[in-house]
Parts: sequence; C-alpha cells; structure tokens
Amino acid sequence: MTHITSTQICELLYKLAAEYAGEQIYLVLDNARYQKCKLVWTVAEQLGINLVYIPAYSPNLNFIERLWKHTKSKLRTKYYDNFGDFKEKIDSIINRTDKEDKDIIDRLIGEKPQLFDESICVTENHAFHVMEKNRAA
Repeated sequence: MTHITSTQICELLYKLAAEYAGEQIYLVLDNARYQKCKLVWTVAEQLGINLVYIPAYSPNLNFIERLWKHTKSKLRTKYYDNFGDFKEKIDSIINRTDKEDKDIIDRLIGEKPQLFDESICVTENHAFHVMEKNRAA
C-alpha cells in the first residue's frame, strides 16, 4: 500500500505546469497536510500555479466524497475477508459509474452542491454565465 506525500503533489504540480505551459492554472485541493505545506506552496509559487483550498469540513465541495458515499453503499451488503476480492469489488463499482450507475452518480453530484463564497473565474465562459445569472436576479 502506498501513501500520497507532498513530494508526489509537487511532481503533479510539475506535470501540470508542463502540460499547461503559458496558461493560468488553479488547482483545488482539500486540506490534507501533504497538500497544504511549505514545500507544496513553494513549488506552486515557483511554477505560477494557484492553489485553492476548500474550507475544512466541506464534503459537499469535495465531489469525490459523493463517489465514495456511493461506493460504500454498495460495499455494505457483504463482508470481504479477502483483500483482493474487496479491491476487485471497489474497482467494479468505480468502473460502472459512467455506465450502469450513471444516473445515481449524476444525482449524487447534483445534490445541493456547496459553492465557494468567493468564486474564482477560471474561464471567460464561466464569467459570462455568472454575469447572466446576476443580470436575471
């Protein structure tokens, strides 16, 4: 079993900077210690990557929590004494999210998402939709 470290997050930052060279990058992260440390901040600043941290205790901002909720609900029906079988079941659930379970996932993702109080406009298209929404209000 492996663990994510700040070094791996920095490697991700370098890959993002190379892949999107010349573009403004915003990376939304949760508050895990390995993501919110001086090393990561320093590398992000050097690469010109903007780190945005979701507020603590905000599972509705972290959509992976909704996928995990779905996955756990499917796992609760059986006890797995073999780790390989357990892992295989998790993989099969995840692999079905865009197929048989798509409607369920769409509902979970769409359920009352919590939004940032102060939005960061990332694309021109997004800015247009925000302006139109405000104009209609």
